[in-house]
Amino acid sequence: MSQFENVTVVKKANVYFDGKVTSRAVLFADGTKKTLGIMLPGEYEFGTDCLEIMEILGGDLKVLLPGETEWLHIQGEGEFKVPANTKFKLQVAEVTDYCCSYIYE
Repeated sequence: MSQFENVTVVKKANVYFDGKVTSRAVLFADGTKKTLGIMLPGEYEFGTDCLEIMEILGGDLKVLLPGETEWLHIQGEGEFKVPANTKFKLQVAEVTDYCCSYIYE
C-alpha cells in the first residue's frame, strides 16, 4: 500500500542518535500503530518492546537480527521482522526510508 487513509499523525517527531534517525507515528482507527521515518548513514542499535515489521521503502543498509551471525543486506526495497524484547543492529550506507509496524500480541 502506498498511502494510508483515515489516520492520525502525531506531529512531534521521534528523534534518535542526534537526529540521524527520525520518524513520525501514524495511528489507525483499529488501534494499530506504524512509524514512517528516515535513517541517515551510520551504525545503530535498537531494542523492541513488541514484534516489529520493518519495511524498507528505499535505501541501502545491512541488519543483524537477534540470534543471527550474518548481516542481511537490503538495497532498494525489502522487509525484515524483529521479535519482541530483543535488539538488532543496523549499518546504514545511504539515506534509508522506512515504515515500521508494531504488532502487539
